[in-house]
Amino acid sequence: MELKRRQPLGVELVKRGIVKESDIEEALEYQRQHPEMKIGDILYELDAADPNLLIKEIADILGTKGMLLRNNVVKVNLTDYISLDVAKKYKAVPVDIENGKIKVCFANTTNQKNIETVRLLLLNKGLVMEPYITFEKDIDRFLISLEGRVEDDLNINNNSGIITVTELVDSIIKTAISKRASDIHIEPLDNSVRVRYRIDGELYTATNIQKERQSQVIGRLKAISNMHQEKQEAQDGRITLYDGYNIRVSSQPNIYGEKFVLRLLKKDENIHDIFELGYPGNKETMRRSFNKRNSITVIAAPTGEGKTTTLYSIIDYLNSPEINITTIEDPVEIRINGLNQIEVGPKATFISSLRTVLRQDPDIILVGEIRDLETAEIAIQAGQTGHYVLSTIHTIDSVEVINRLRKMGVSNYDIASTLATSVSQRLVRRICPKCKKEREFNEEERQIIQKIMSKYGEQVDLSNHTTYEPVGCDYCNNTGFYERIGIFETLDITDELQELIVADASSLEIRKKALELGYRPLIVDGIRKVLEGKTVLQELNKKLLFY
Repeated sequence: MELKRRQPLGVELVKRGIVKESDIEEALEYQRQHPEMKIGDILYELDAADPNLLIKEIADILGTKGMLLRNNVVKVNLTDYISLDVAKKYKAVPVDIENGKIKVCFANTTNQKNIETVRLLLLNKGLVMEPYITFEKDIDRFLISLEGRVEDDLNINNNSGIITVTELVDSIIKTAISKRASDIHIEPLDNSVRVRYRIDGELYTATNIQKERQSQVIGRLKAISNMHQEKQEAQDGRITLYDGYNIRVSSQPNIYGEKFVLRLLKKDENIHDIFELGYPGNKETMRRSFNKRNSITVIAAPTGEGKTTTLYSIIDYLNSPEINITTIEDPVEIRINGLNQIEVGPKATFISSLRTVLRQDPDIILVGEIRDLETAEIAIQAGQTGHYVLSTIHTIDSVEVINRLRKMGVSNYDIASTLATSVSQRLVRRICPKCKKEREFNEEERQIIQKIMSKYGEQVDLSNHTTYEPVGCDYCNNTGFYERIGIFETLDITDELQELIVADASSLEIRKKALELGYRPLIVDGIRKVLEGKTVLQELNKKLLFY
């Protein structure tokens, strides 16, 4: 925080009884050793007064508003409104939005040029900015939390100078593994190369590498992933240098060079129990929905929402020595003892492998993805000839699975006779168990929950439930969240729904009948998990956009 007049501020704070003269003397001595810091920030650092009272009085002296920046006051996603680079440059953090007004915390409200720049950026988004002053330390802390607190862990330099490109790439990958990242994005920009990690579904900037090292980094990535060095076009590769990990690599040229995305897959990751993933119900509902002979079960969700993990959990639930289970995957992400797992490639496609598997006396077949009519038809054929087929498909919910199969060219009769269950899911971040802060639902949240649950005939007594605020600690990289949990909807194809499918009924007609029969959409399971304290309403809204 920067203040125009240092000593008068201290004198004024003493006059108001907020600090003592001895505190100001100690702060001035501290400032001699840290000349870049301002008196207000130093008093905060020295814990000279109650932080809430201190920031409010400083704001009053400067003729503005003050706010103590904590994770629980931030109600918006910063990068939806300004870039992380802008936030760093101007020490600005958007915290809340209401009725077209957006509250923004600044470390310095006296620099009108910076304030005006951010104001215009937000005005272009149709928002009126309301500036608040806060402590610079808290601004920095919050911005570091958005980066996943990984930059300091990356060894970009060593004691003797710049490290080798081999050490640099190795550090980027090992740090990602230690931070539980699922993906690494290495992105050439105009003046640098940005490294970002996806952790629990969110992207965090780790560091920026000097532009002159771009060609070295790209060359090293191509070398260890067995890509063609000379090709300046999209390529796929694989890195196998790290014990326990199978790293898939994808390159794609852009206007500043070649972007790389590395997907980190654990080779021997433990299979999660289906109920630990968040699947609602019990073993009886599992028995009704899964392991039906002569049928297909499809898991539906967009990319990156955990479809494969759910498939593995179902397979693990069904696995026994009396059952012959074969999987066809691209790639085999987790090795499971007792299964026959096939990895597709140039010489073994999904279709050719599926045809061969049908001659191997399988009971259950897992097909990684139904992506075209030919794969769908063979999977249906397998389901119609006594096998149980599990697969995934890209679509928005379990009812739309029917339309997706129709659009591929599968007949209504084949869908109705073979599709037994479709499951849709999303992943939302779990509230961190180490630092979560309990609170009551506010009135707006109560109204949202009651309205949604009443719409689907669900009764809920909010007097028996509380929610939590994300706070942030070392355990969760100061994000307030740790790992993710699934929210699910399950559509069991009953006789009534089969009749509607054969009659070419629309999605609306099928959904209406399904609701009458007990089907509940994703939002209902999501609300239940909010009420159970496993996640929060804001995280649920990020995925389902219901308010």
